[in-house]
Amino acid sequence: MAKGIEMREAHFPGRAPVDAYGNGGFRFADMSHRGSVLMLPSGIYGWDMAEGDALTADRFQRVLDEAGDIEVLLVGTGMDIRPLPENLRMTLKDHGISSDPMSTGAAVRTFNIMLAESRAVAAALIVV
Repeated sequence: MAKGIEMREAHFPGRAPVDAYGNGGFRFADMSHRGSVLMLPSGIYGWDMAEGDALTADRFQRVLDEAGDIEVLLVGTGMDIRPLPENLRMTLKDHGISSDPMSTGAAVRTFNIMLAESRAVAAALIVV
């Protein structure tokens, strides 16, 4: 007997540049995703974040789990730049990750360049 629809956590198992963003989502690797994303060395994951949500360390746990493969984390904070709270910035630094908050558009462009340079970069992109 058929089970019905099975919902899975959004995940793309690879690294890919962002082809487009806006209107509530991102396009990459000939696919699209509605909502925010984490672009990590292990792949691209759906991220339950919206503009204005609190930027807390627990929201970045997946980033911290992969800290050994990340030197720079670009944080796209939405339409406007929001500074990272000091405790989050220090938690990332304690894990060897340099963080750089910027608008999501700037983060997408910078991520694509750093990825093309084969840099140890990750991005946390809040949807716009």
